[in-house]
Amino acid sequence: MLYRETRQMKRTPLYEVHKSLYAKFTEFGGWEMPLQYSSIVKEHLAVRETVGLFDLSHMGEIDIQGQGANEFVQKLCTNDVSRLTDGQVQYTLLCNESGGIVDDILIYRHADNYYTMVVNAANIQKDLTWVETNNDRGVRIIDSSPNIALIALQGPKSTDILKQFAFGHRVSELQVFRFEFEVAARNLVIISRTGYTGEIGFELYVAAKRAKNFWNTLYPAVTEAGGLPVGLGARDTLRLEAGLRLYGMDMDDNTTPYEAGLGRFVKLDKGDFIGKDVLLAQKEKGDLKKKLVGFQMLDRAVARHGYAVYQNGNPIGKVTSGAPSPSLKCNIGFASISPTTGKSLEIEIRGELHPAKIVKVPFI
Repeated sequence: MLYRETRQMKRTPLYEVHKSLYAKFTEFGGWEMPLQYSSIVKEHLAVRETVGLFDLSHMGEIDIQGQGANEFVQKLCTNDVSRLTDGQVQYTLLCNESGGIVDDILIYRHADNYYTMVVNAANIQKDLTWVETNNDRGVRIIDSSPNIALIALQGPKSTDILKQFAFGHRVSELQVFRFEFEVAARNLVIISRTGYTGEIGFELYVAAKRAKNFWNTLYPAVTEAGGLPVGLGARDTLRLEAGLRLYGMDMDDNTTPYEAGLGRFVKLDKGDFIGKDVLLAQKEKGDLKKKLVGFQMLDRAVARHGYAVYQNGNPIGKVTSGAPSPSLKCNIGFASISPTTGKSLEIEIRGELHPAKIVKVPFI
């Protein structure tokens, strides 16, 4: 994973809280965010074994409302949004006319003709412009990002902790990719059974002005359970172990869903949507120019984003994501390569070729 020096950037409502916890900061998508508080490995294992608390307030929220919103989001998304019922969440992709991925998002259905798109931090303005440009239904498009903070609670103990603060329903019965409104710690919160770690967990949307109070309410319960605050470093290794892609690394505007290994989120039989013709042709022909694969290093070397990948001495692609796996105690990653039947790879690291093998994902 690549991190750059911090400069004048946007900050979340919890920035001062992170400073008080002695966070080490990094730049990510134009935001100054905590990279780690203690260590990436400790925070990673806390999520796998107990619980972790994340600030994800850099993510964007775009509301789409009004007559025609149902048809509009169906046109924008590759997945079949018409399958959603009120209170349900769906992972989907926004594609351009060439089939390239504009962004990967979560879409929340609140009610008929009322949705929220949760988009990647670096893509908020890009996605907003894309949605507005394609608004042929005259629906209301509202960037709610400045008014919303997003806090995630992830790990085996997340349900027990959240039950201490959420009322009106049994949190343990909230199904995966479902959400509900709740009053917790005197805040109106959206509790969403979603996450980016591969663990049981929740994402909690709260008014930005109440974010500090909400974090400080949850934090003692997290530490009492043996959990930790978690920065972007462990978030990256957690999502990589779980086989989850990162926009801008594993996919971009020039990568189609099939090339990113996300074809299951493209519903070609649902009707028309942006990029469908190209994706249909690619699916029918089956001649991908590149494909995303998971790999495991066979020595102690760590492959990072951008490193060249070879097979039998011939260059076949690039590493898109790579990191040590604290859970598996080996080095893993994703690579975008030319289609191949072989499993053996070599990855160039500091001028030397290191052995690797293609493996199935998720890694855990």
